[in-house]
Amino acid sequence: MAVDFDLLRQELSDYVVEGPQERYRLDWPGKRAAAFAANAPIAKTLRPMREESVDFDTTKNLFIEGDNLDALKLLQESYLGKVKLIYIDPPYNTGKDFIYADDFSETSAEYLTRSGQTNSSGARLIANPESHGRFHSDWLSMMYSRLKLSRNLLSDDGVVLVSIDDAESANMKRLLDEVFGEGNFIDTIAVEMSTTSGPKTVNAQQGTIVKNVEFVHVYRRSVEFDRLPHTPLLDGVEGYDTHYSLWKNEDGSLGSLAEQMLNNVYVGSDIRTYGLLERGSFSVNNMERLLAVSAPAKKFLHENLDKIARVDRAPVSASGRHTTVGRWEAFETDHRTYFLTTLANGNLQAVIPMELNFRMSDDYKPRFGRTVIRGDLWKGFHQDMGNVTKEGGTPYENGKKPVRLIKQLIRWANNTQDGIVMDFFAGSGTTAHAVMELNAEDGANRQFILVQLDEEPDGANYSSIAEITRLRMGRSGQRVREGLKAMESSVDVGFRSLRVDSSNMIDVLRTPDATEQQELAFLQSNIKEDRTTEDLLFQVMLGWGLELAMPISVEQIEDKEVFVVEDGALYACFDQHISPAVVHSIAKRQPLRVVFRDSGFASDDARINAEQVFREVSPATDVKAI
Repeated sequence: MAVDFDLLRQELSDYVVEGPQERYRLDWPGKRAAAFAANAPIAKTLRPMREESVDFDTTKNLFIEGDNLDALKLLQESYLGKVKLIYIDPPYNTGKDFIYADDFSETSAEYLTRSGQTNSSGARLIANPESHGRFHSDWLSMMYSRLKLSRNLLSDDGVVLVSIDDAESANMKRLLDEVFGEGNFIDTIAVEMSTTSGPKTVNAQQGTIVKNVEFVHVYRRSVEFDRLPHTPLLDGVEGYDTHYSLWKNEDGSLGSLAEQMLNNVYVGSDIRTYGLLERGSFSVNNMERLLAVSAPAKKFLHENLDKIARVDRAPVSASGRHTTVGRWEAFETDHRTYFLTTLANGNLQAVIPMELNFRMSDDYKPRFGRTVIRGDLWKGFHQDMGNVTKEGGTPYENGKKPVRLIKQLIRWANNTQDGIVMDFFAGSGTTAHAVMELNAEDGANRQFILVQLDEEPDGANYSSIAEITRLRMGRSGQRVREGLKAMESSVDVGFRSLRVDSSNMIDVLRTPDATEQQELAFLQSNIKEDRTTEDLLFQVMLGWGLELAMPISVEQIEDKEVFVVEDGALYACFDQHISPAVVHSIAKRQPLRVVFRDSGFASDDARINAEQVFREVSPATDVKAI
């Protein structure tokens, strides 16, 4: 155990020992390095993987393979303030997890030699065993840099949700307080992920407090949005609430529900048959017993939910209102409709129709019945865990979350019908699966951006977890698509696959003594030989801050291949031997931006002439040569 000598000196002293300025904050060894890692520039790009994509040309969804720190940096310009919701399920730091190692103080070769951990793409992974002296610090450093970058991507009304267990829940909350602001904390949700059964029963009997919940910390981007635009979730409730004892008559007056049920031929017969009369009358106190044996009684309730009610305190906004004694009258305020009545004693009361609390629940097995609005205790997700390994049809055993949980978090935290959902610890791709299913269910147009490192999976016949992610997204999307065929509807179930890689540009900033004679011929072009024109296009899109899911088409202009992004947001021609005719033809279309390959012009004069053409024909066009 490390010794804090400042605290030791204080313990042994009779006076306050002078030391560093004290303040309440979260500190750990490596925090400054983590902040540096978040801000350090990188010479990398995103390369398209058309063959690993689904509906590459039309989809609005993205999947990025690579280190999420690099990916978040590369997305800063294109997606600044554009993400509505971020959900992440990071490594829980249990002592068995792997964490990313962000070390900018040594070369890649030096680091790999020191750590002995890499994969086929050179991605950096190190073990973080609990015996490691910097067990918490390394984990905090890994999360700090990524959270700082992710905050920039959230829209002002955006929300971030972070799944975590008790091992790092407290540290994660303090970390989120620092990055997003303590005032932007919304709540911590406790999710029931297991029950005390099986081996846990033995542990509990031996005195262990069994852990049955995991947590989701929820933060908003800006304090200006003090409430979530959320959709309340509903939990089913057993039993009958006897406060619902009133009946609305045809003339608007309030009567007795019990009398109405007794007077119904079929329900009244069952009340008498099952001996539920008391002194010749029926009471709602016996409603639960009746509903357990009488199908006509259930049918009666379900068909008359708008007529059955209870009374409660009237809203403050209704003060001063007057209604007829014993009658049920509507009252509009605060964009809501209230029902009011005045009791015989003159008190104004709100009338709550049963239909407001009898709805389809959001339970594991949804049912129509009595419900309550869910708070920050989300029960019953242990039931999903029995099937979670089969969800998506992919062999991913490590920390998979139920689709229902992610769908409900998205619905609950942000009820907008569009916007981008991001997950930069994608795992098997549950978030993408959830977004596609949600869109199919409610007809919305949410998009997703997922990021996953190409690390090796445990015990699966796949080259990387990123491969499993793509496999699941493809299979899940196909199932959603097949389910919509009968309804003649469609949802975007594709994804544009990209990979973090080194820059497309050759490092030409070398001293003469570092350049070999045979390399000079290759330096005539500053673009790497193994890079395609589509690779160049995406690097240009990143540089200009264009969204990477924009539609892309290819046109032939004067026998040259020209990429057209978003109907003129960008024209890109990387062919050689660019003629004045090609330049004039593109300029006449007046794109917002245009890019050429620098070596595509015969000379510097030809390139300068092209720029002049755009100044004359399309002066608003931003022209670039790479």
